[in-house]
Amino acid sequence: MNNRETKKILKATINNNNKLKITMRILIIVLILLVFRLAFLQIVQGEELSRKASVQQTTTKTIQPTRGIIYDTNGKLLAISADVDTVSVNPKNLKYSDNSEVDLEFVAKSFSEIFGLDYAETLEKLTSAKSYIKIASKVENDKIDVLRAWMKENQIYAGINIESAVKRYYPYNNLASHVIGFTGTDNNGLFGLENSLENILGGTVGQVVSLTDSVQAEIPNQQKSYIQPKNGSNVYLTIDVNIQSIAEKYLSQAVIDNKADYGTVIIMAPDTGNILAMCNYPDYNLNTPYTPTNPTVLETWSSLSSQEQTNYLYAMWKNNAVQNTYEPGSTFKIITSATALEENIVQENTPNVFNCAGYETVNGTNIFCWRTGRPHGPQSLKQALSNSCNPSFIQLGLKVGAPTLFKYYDAFGFLNSTNSDFYGEASGIFHNINNINDIDLASMAFGQGITVTPLQLITAVSAIANEGVLMQPRIVDKIVNPDTGAVTTPEPVEVRKVVSSQTASQMMDMLDYTVSDGTGRHADVAGYSIGGKSGTSEKLTSSDDEYVASFIGLSPTINTQAVILVALYNPQGKSFQGGEIAGPVVAQIFSEILPQLGVTSSVTNSSTSSYKTTPLTDVCGLTVAEAHQTLRNAGFSVHIPAGVDENELVINQMPKTGVTLFEDSDVFIYTESSNIATNVITPNFKGKTLEQCINMAQEVNVNIVADGSRISC
Repeated sequence: MNNRETKKILKATINNNNKLKITMRILIIVLILLVFRLAFLQIVQGEELSRKASVQQTTTKTIQPTRGIIYDTNGKLLAISADVDTVSVNPKNLKYSDNSEVDLEFVAKSFSEIFGLDYAETLEKLTSAKSYIKIASKVENDKIDVLRAWMKENQIYAGINIESAVKRYYPYNNLASHVIGFTGTDNNGLFGLENSLENILGGTVGQVVSLTDSVQAEIPNQQKSYIQPKNGSNVYLTIDVNIQSIAEKYLSQAVIDNKADYGTVIIMAPDTGNILAMCNYPDYNLNTPYTPTNPTVLETWSSLSSQEQTNYLYAMWKNNAVQNTYEPGSTFKIITSATALEENIVQENTPNVFNCAGYETVNGTNIFCWRTGRPHGPQSLKQALSNSCNPSFIQLGLKVGAPTLFKYYDAFGFLNSTNSDFYGEASGIFHNINNINDIDLASMAFGQGITVTPLQLITAVSAIANEGVLMQPRIVDKIVNPDTGAVTTPEPVEVRKVVSSQTASQMMDMLDYTVSDGTGRHADVAGYSIGGKSGTSEKLTSSDDEYVASFIGLSPTINTQAVILVALYNPQGKSFQGGEIAGPVVAQIFSEILPQLGVTSSVTNSSTSSYKTTPLTDVCGLTVAEAHQTLRNAGFSVHIPAGVDENELVINQMPKTGVTLFEDSDVFIYTESSNIATNVITPNFKGKTLEQCINMAQEVNVNIVADGSRISC
């Protein structure tokens, strides 16, 4: 090796050593930087990074509670939840078991057959660029079984997802649809009691918190956090399915027969405020709430704008019994009469206290009676109510005055909502008491120029049937915790005493007379005591002659078991008078529900068969001796005032002729020389048997007449 080569080798070695040193220095610097970086991450940012890692690894899954069941008062299912599934697809992941691609047309055809879908729409979804496509939601288990069998047969296991969900079912479809309401896709209540009782039915969501790795697999041996869901409570309503069905049957028939826009029925138990039935017609199917019930609308549905569709659906879902206000018309005369009696402004039978000339002039304006061609003439309050005479009630309203009327409007609950559990409850609309004039006052007295809800009116009238005590409407009978079995029973709520028992009793007598001898005769039911009042009013919100025909009935008139309100809006049939078209609906409903409520008809009543009855003979014009003998031979106990000569002629008798009395009933005869004393305190017969009533009456020399459920004194 020569000297030149040796120098080259030496030079190369030195260069390599220098490169190695540089490399080592770089590595040392990098190492130092890494150490500093690790120290920074560990010491300075360690806590924050640990928190972020925990967040990324933590997976929280919600556990939906089971929604409570809705029952009627007898335990019949009205709403129940069931497990269903949602089927979705990721088209890009659709593969056969051998990883080959699936024909999307074949899948679309199969899906359309299994789930009843439109093939073209399904294929369009599958061929879109989306990675998540919902094929069908709320699918019952039988269809899921068919889908799984199809997937197994065709060996398609990737790209199809089946997710568990819950569906709300309504076994009776349209029954009480406006009362019950329905839930949305998230199983939360949207309308009706499903919404207003959400805090009871909905329950509380639970959750599971666990740690998962990057592919969402659960990390073993890690502590889980589990919060158990709280299931919704089951609710029993006061509604009776049988009574509800009867009400809906006759309401739908009345709306159709009278060509009305729609109609409403409410049935209330006055002593508790329990709603036995509440319905509107047209109704809708709770299982398909987004499907129009009007065939004409359904045919043109796709051509309607989104806003038009929304407006229609909201109108279809509206519970007019509690959300709609209307002019009550002559049914409101019940309230005016009760106010006047309670304030001792007028008495029930004072003759000639009113006079009907066919119209009444108020501030230069003539307000007419419905019977203008044949004025009612002089009348008592009882006659005026029975005749539904507007001029008489105008005179009464002006005599009572606005301050007193408004005092009782408030007491009867018209100036506020009833505070019920119903969804979207409205309240009545009245004049400002500070700006009211005589025409306003006159029209209010017979139910015009003001609006109330049907629920407000039936609640107020039920107070009269309940001896003057106003009860809060009650729709929830009891609440049952499905996990513990604990039962909560909301007690009936007594709001206030509105009028005295005496006033209430007088009103019931007047309402009984209105049906038996007045304008409410179309509501009469053979064998039962029925009280009531008709109403015919014009809609304030319409420029056309649109009427509301209504009737409110009560039965029995003693110990009342049910109050019924029927309202038909804008009837276009043979009549628009409430007594003529709404009264018969009340009669039809009463004829079927009273036996179910345990009220016995006198037509088939055997409870009085052991008591002999005899028609009372007219003895006026006979001598006292002759009258005494005639009445004793008929089986009556005869009472003659002291000091009366037996040869005097009888000029009056109590009771009057035309009634049928029980054996040994008391009959009083009077002559010109005798004073007629009729001040007798009538016993309270409420809740007593017929035998008890007869014994109580005999103790105070009061006669009673039993006619089915009615006892007259």
